[in-house]
Amino acid sequence: MSTSRKVVVVTGASQGIGHEIVKAFRMLDYYVIANARSIKPSDDTSILTVPGDIGDPATAHRVMPEGLERFGQIDTLVNNAGIYIGKPFTEHTVADYTAVVNVNLSGFYHITQLAIAEMEKRRSGHVVSVSASIVDAAKSGVYSTLAALTKGGLNAATKSLAIEYAAKGIRANAVAPGIIKSPMHSPEAHDALGAFHPLGRMGEMSDVANAILFLDSAPFITGEILHVDGGQSAGR
Repeated sequence: MSTSRKVVVVTGASQGIGHEIVKAFRMLDYYVIANARSIKPSDDTSILTVPGDIGDPATAHRVMPEGLERFGQIDTLVNNAGIYIGKPFTEHTVADYTAVVNVNLSGFYHITQLAIAEMEKRRSGHVVSVSASIVDAAKSGVYSTLAALTKGGLNAATKSLAIEYAAKGIRANAVAPGIIKSPMHSPEAHDALGAFHPLGRMGEMSDVANAILFLDSAPFITGEILHVDGGQSAGR
């Protein structure tokens, strides 16, 4: 079907920041196509859940057709899926490297390619990816090389896509969070992690979701890497 309501695809949507992003778009009455490895069906008829590893091309090739069959169009893609493995660089295994690249880069590549192909047909759309502030502000004692390699790649690709598709009405932006208060961080660590930010606290998951909504509602912004990091990337 074709609809006047907008449609967003969100990867890594089952918990944490991804779940918050889904809630934020639903509050704006978007239809949502939600993907994650183990995502469960939703009771909300405006949410289509598609389980699967987004790094696998076969998953992307299910997400897009199923979403289009259900809702008729794709207006926004949020590349939220990502993993972090914190180890010294020389201690990373091939399995570590493969896992991070699979989710952070391959997971971006396959679904974005298909989404933009659909957006081109309507000469309208927006791709927003969740990067990481650590790409621009490495910290001593924080093991971030694989994050920098992959999330930094997203930042570079975002700018390239923004220029390549600007004349076709398609925008590309990224949000680069600092350390966010999500299920991956135990409450006992919050004070220590908050100290990494000049504002002296961790960010909330809603801070990331709200930044994505802002970019989605800002038609003259493209190629932007928006830091949501309590000043972390600005310096100490």
